[in-house]
Amino acid sequence: MAAHIRRRLRKGATTTAVAAAAVAALAASQAPAATLADGSAGSGDPKAAGEDTASGETDGAATGNSPYYTDLPPLVTPDRPGSSSDLPAAGSAEAGIPASVLAAYKQAERTVATTDPSCRLPWQLLAAIGKVESGQARGGRVDANGTASPRILGPALNGQGFALIRDTDGGAYDGDAVHDRAVGPMQFIPSTWASWGQDANGDGRKDPNNIYDAALAAGRYLCANDRDLALAADLDKAVLSYNRSSEYLRTVRSWFSYYQRGTHEIPDGTGTLPSTPSTPTPSPRPGTGSGPGVTPSPKPSSSKPGGKPSPGPSKPGGGGSTSPTPKPPTPKPTPPSETFGSLENAGTGPLRATAGQEFDERVSVLARNAVGAPLAKVPVAFTVTGDTGTLFAGGRKTVTVRTGTDGTATAPKLQAGEKAGEFTVTAVAGSGRPRTLTYAATVTARQADAIARTDEKALVAAPGEKFADAVTVKATYKDAVAAGVAVTATMVKDRPGVIDNDKGPYFKDADGKPVRTLTTLTTDADGQLRLPEIFADGNEGTYLLRLTTEGGASVVIELTVKAPQETVPEEPAPDETAAPDATKP
Repeated sequence: MAAHIRRRLRKGATTTAVAAAAVAALAASQAPAATLADGSAGSGDPKAAGEDTASGETDGAATGNSPYYTDLPPLVTPDRPGSSSDLPAAGSAEAGIPASVLAAYKQAERTVATTDPSCRLPWQLLAAIGKVESGQARGGRVDANGTASPRILGPALNGQGFALIRDTDGGAYDGDAVHDRAVGPMQFIPSTWASWGQDANGDGRKDPNNIYDAALAAGRYLCANDRDLALAADLDKAVLSYNRSSEYLRTVRSWFSYYQRGTHEIPDGTGTLPSTPSTPTPSPRPGTGSGPGVTPSPKPSSSKPGGKPSPGPSKPGGGGSTSPTPKPPTPKPTPPSETFGSLENAGTGPLRATAGQEFDERVSVLARNAVGAPLAKVPVAFTVTGDTGTLFAGGRKTVTVRTGTDGTATAPKLQAGEKAGEFTVTAVAGSGRPRTLTYAATVTARQADAIARTDEKALVAAPGEKFADAVTVKATYKDAVAAGVAVTATMVKDRPGVIDNDKGPYFKDADGKPVRTLTTLTTDADGQLRLPEIFADGNEGTYLLRLTTEGGASVVIELTVKAPQETVPEEPAPDETAAPDATKP
């Protein structure tokens, strides 16, 4: 009884007699299916403009504020109250959704989740709108491809109880070359379909009578203007953009909650048909008497039972006349060709460069609109984040580039800093809910593929002394000077450097203590490195010093520790030229 009263109390409804006659006629002839199939007009057609559309204006609504079904869900939910919300294998007839129709809703949810994940479109919302608009394609009367058969048409939007929308498609979609009609399972008017139509089943056609095409178009339309449908306010705005009626919103919301509690798949063509159409609102016209041509009487103000109607606000100057509160205009959804859909990698490869060098790869992104086509003239901000010192050409950390006609934007070249390590490049585009892409990048230390001593002098020291001659090496990379290359020096026992040496020559650290490995060495601008002083301990022998560069180049240098040889003075040779001693015999 309460549901019946709710349906009857609508702003701008026709007289009780007209509404009752229309409902009775429809119920007797099972008119919901027949009327939607042939599109016949008249005061008994299902789906009216709704309580907020008595003016006949469409306000950019997807359906042109055409009529809709007002049946509400049963009080018994698909899963019994208080139990889990798992999808049941079977349940009430109202909870069943025809197989092809259910598949189309879920496919649309997956597709939109890929192109516009921040919208968070639930398929149950599509199911709720599909239920209210066409009774799930008239109970799933679709062919193997998902196309409604016969096609689903609303009444002519000729201003007689509905919005006045003159023909926009030459009758291509709705067969009416005079006025537009809402078309298909999701009841798009032709002008809206021209902007939002989709080919979701891959047959090369955008057909509003195909449930797959229509469901995806509805999903993208609901996500327009950067809406997040997980937010109640955005979801309400989305539903009202479909049909600007608060009763419509309440009805869709009821079915949305119902389907969220659980539903199940049923065979195509076996769904439950709606039985209660919304009542059309006649357009005011001059004349007297009863019937569709009479201007509807003003709706009385609400009052307590038995009391008098509450007085409405007076116009300036008195008179006691009520003045309706002006309704703020609702922005129309931006067409999908102008709506930001997604930001994708446009083929950027690995970002890796040696310190101080220019990156060969450039960061590139692709912007798409709501229907997946390239979107031009979108500003994309690229930002470098990290402590490697890497910057874009020109020494900037952030640059903004607009996408071209192919939807791509490419950042300037990156110049690697001197510090090796990881950093990121972030691309951001779009307002409201910006789309973001992050690219990982690496700066590697400068490399050398060869290192050698600059002279061949033998390196010898006495035990306990330091080597008199300094060790100087030069690093190169592809025969060019390798400046800033890190070098590790280690005293080893074998030439491959597998075993470190714990005796023999050594370096000194900052405290003067012996160390046999240095890791803080770097070649200068000429690629040369002069090693710190080397000292010998008390152990004689030949030792090895191994130098290794970033990049894998190495050189092994011999160090000899031996005591200097003692020198014995030689006796002078006799002078054979001296005169003989006369005293000797």
